Amino acid sequence: MAKVYNWQIGREMDYPFEGHRPQKQFAMVFDTNKCIACQTCTVACKTTWTPGRGQEYMYWNNVETKPYGYYPLGWDVRILEALGVQDMTGPVYQGKTLFDAAPTGEVILGYLPEDIDYAHPNIGEDDCAGTMPQGAHLQLPHMQWMFYLPRICNHCTYPACLAACPRQSIYKRPEDGIVLLDQSRCRGYRECVRGCPYKKTYFNAVTRVSEKCIGCYPAIEQGRQTQCTIACIGKIRLQGFLGKHDAPDEDNPLDYLVFVRKLALPLYPQFGLEPNTYYIPPVHVPPEFLRQMFGWGVDAAIALYRKLHEDKKLLAALTLFGSTPQIIHYFRVDGDYAVGYDATEKELVRVPLHEPVVIREAYDRAHDAYRTNIT
Repeated sequence: MAKVYNWQIGREMDYPFEGHRPQKQFAMVFDTNKCIACQTCTVACKTTWTPGRGQEYMYWNNVETKPYGYYPLGWDVRILEALGVQDMTGPVYQGKTLFDAAPTGEVILGYLPEDIDYAHPNIGEDDCAGTMPQGAHLQLPHMQWMFYLPRICNHCTYPACLAACPRQSIYKRPEDGIVLLDQSRCRGYRECVRGCPYKKTYFNAVTRVSEKCIGCYPAIEQGRQTQCTIACIGKIRLQGFLGKHDAPDEDNPLDYLVFVRKLALPLYPQFGLEPNTYYIPPVHVPPEFLRQMFGWGVDAAIALYRKLHEDKKLLAALTLFGSTPQIIHYFRVDGDYAVGYDATEKELVRVPLHEPVVIREAYDRAHDAYRTNIT
């Protein structure tokens, strides 16, 4: 095992290969506070990449309702149970990663889902935590809660699928960090499926090889964001590239959200994979639940999100979500507008920080009509 530095857990850890960070890292930020689980992203991904034989059960993108939704069944609670209770209270993770906890003779702690685990992609949808007792009334914060968790392959810096593959058929592109699978080398051992804790590699029983999200790299190479990002009607996603964790560019919206302001957090950083999809945590969910999902910075991220109206630059970064199909490499605030730029610093989009509000009189004298129900 080599020693590599994982900035998400604040320390070095064991990994089967030497660490080589890409020139820039494909990444995505999700605002969970805006997701309505319409599944438009799921359908966009499904119809683009997995409509074929043997791919019927594959959802490279899916949206789960937490705390009771999973695809495949129980993917996170099963691996968390196997890993055991770990200390997530500080910036330096003191517990074991999945590589540290691997059984003797294995690279990573993992498990292979059964076929039945993939049978119910929408299980737990809209199921709340807690019950409404008789005679209860609405109160804030809610006694009951749920939230939607959109998921794709995390294109990890230290991928478990890559580490677990005995054929070395999985590789990470040096130019953008997208993790791909060479199907000509794959022999269908399914070690990648066993190893990935997020269960985002899939075995095709027809072709007898594994498949996974490819980060829409044909679009990325043309400067366009992924299909799931462009299709999102809630504008909860921003896809782009991360720079260096120790030298962030404040004009890069992803660097700003992840490294500088720490508003967007990784999914299960304790696994040790340094995943590259990031989540703005939901503000209405018990922090205890969110800490084990997104790490120790949850409380500060929620407090920051609640004060967005006081922070013009942070508001500008979030305003650019869903504003253009092109990848935004740089951004700035220009008066009351958020402006996004491409890699050549050409302006792509200009979005007002505040939408205009027009308040009309209830009674329209010109048409002798009421605009509201007065009965």
